Amino acid sequence: MKSVLLLGLGRFGKNLAIQLSSLGHEVMGVDINEDRVNDAMDIVTNAQIGDSTNEAFLRTLGVDGYDVCFVTISNDFQSSLETTCLLKELGASFVVSRAERDGQEKFLLRNGADKVVYPEKQVAKWAAIRYSSSHILDFLELDAKHSLYEVSIPEQWAGKSIVQLDVRRKYGLSIIGLRKDGAMNFMIKPDTILTQDMTLLVVGEDKAIQRCFRI
Repeated sequence: MKSVLLLGLGRFGKNLAIQLSSLGHEVMGVDINEDRVNDAMDIVTNAQIGDSTNEAFLRTLGVDGYDVCFVTISNDFQSSLETTCLLKELGASFVVSRAERDGQEKFLLRNGADKVVYPEKQVAKWAAIRYSSSHILDFLELDAKHSLYEVSIPEQWAGKSIVQLDVRRKYGLSIIGLRKDGAMNFMIKPDTILTQDMTLLVVGEDKAIQRCFRI
């Protein structure tokens, strides 16, 4: 369990609070809007109304005592930037800030953010890959070039073993897991025969995945 300071209780911030709370973390929610704070009272551990760009107010929160600080202020990049900077100046150990437009990430990183999330861009990429392919079921971006994919078994792979397909040599991909009947198996043998009721966890370069599965 971690202690989390969440600054900004708009739609993204509120949904983030729901997920954090469901994972068992202690969440202090803060917003300048009283209605948003009231709406989040049943979700977060504690909540306060306040201006996160006010240094005196931030000091009262003891920001250096939280494991993670999230800055999820909506539609006010100047306030998001000022809040991010103040958090670091006040000793926050780890700050995650939200970007809403291209170009904001670099400014947030330069002004104290340890990590930046860009929900609209990240979800758009996920949706484009997921729903434009007949094989990709899910994916997790690892860096700018590599991702972890869950893929269905192409028809021409059915009845063949993993060693016969030899995707590591042909494409530089690694099969690290196999799901069947909802159960995931990470102890895969080279002679495992694939069937179309299975899905695979595959990790590698995005371009290699696209070549392999003809995306």
